Amino acid sequence: LHMGKTMKEDLTVVAKYINKLYPPEFNVFSIYAELYHNYFASQAKKNAESHLEDKDIYLLLSWVHNFYPKEMRKDHALAMELDKVKLGSLLPSSLSKELENKYLDSEEVTVKNSLSRCLDKEIQRWKEDKEPEKLNGHFQSELLGIFVIQSIYSSQKRAEDISKDVGEELSCRLLKELPAFLRSYRDAFEDFKEKSKKHRYYKPILIANINNCWNFR
Repeated sequence: LHMGKTMKEDLTVVAKYINKLYPPEFNVFSIYAELYHNYFASQAKKNAESHLEDKDIYLLLSWVHNFYPKEMRKDHALAMELDKVKLGSLLPSSLSKELENKYLDSEEVTVKNSLSRCLDKEIQRWKEDKEPEKLNGHFQSELLGIFVIQSIYSSQKRAEDISKDVGEELSCRLLKELPAFLRSYRDAFEDFKEKSKKHRYYKPILIANINNCWNFR
């Protein structure tokens, strides 16, 4: 953030005041821009090659795909001059792709584990001597239906905020995880139906799970 702010503010000063003090052939703005970019890119590369936590990978990819090319370089005071310089990306494409794959792998595992924990909690609730919750007057499982959908949606949205391609790749991966989760859910529910017919709230639990199907569709 500090490097980005410094680069943006300094280049704005160069564009507005310093550039016009030199003959055009000196390409003063281009020289400043390239020097700042090269330093910024070297720091980004250094960070990308070190051990990064998942949240750090997400932040670095956000800089590479969004903050740097869209917010900094498209600033109204700089865009026209920067378009002439052709600075390129903060990271080499191979390194950027490597980070994207790490992020996608991690996010896929995170969502998969989240769905699994959610189902475990739901199965535990079936075993309790409690009536299912009602939403708009109907038995439904807010934990299962809403939580699962929100987990997948929010994960897709975060990926799309990095780039369209990353968002599409994660969507493809999660669309494979969802059927696997639904199969586990179905198997657990069938097991409950067979073994828990004497449960005090057997019928409301059946209704709640049937109502969940509409959300999942």
